[in-house]
Amino acid sequence: MTTLDEITEQMRERFGEASGLDATFKFDFGDAGLIFIDAASVPHVISHEDSDADCTISISLDDFREMASGELSPTTAFMMGKLKVDGSMSIAMKLADVL
Repeated sequence: MTTLDEITEQMRERFGEASGLDATFKFDFGDAGLIFIDAASVPHVISHEDSDADCTISISLDDFREMASGELSPTTAFMMGKLKVDGSMSIAMKLADVL
């Protein structure tokens, strides 16, 4: 089972130092914690700090793992209410290219 720290490290690898997304994101995993991604700065800053973000994605850690492994599509997760987006939907859609 993938831990929050392992997912954070995978995010660092996927986003790199300059993804071109030019926005801030927060993945809120509820009680399991969160990951904040500042993709507006170069190099990107990825941490567990709870900061304001252009787009916040709320999803359980288990559902995120399924999404990351390809077992659950982001669209299906959204339609089923497993994934919630607060903020810019267009910014959230840009994440699909990175994830």
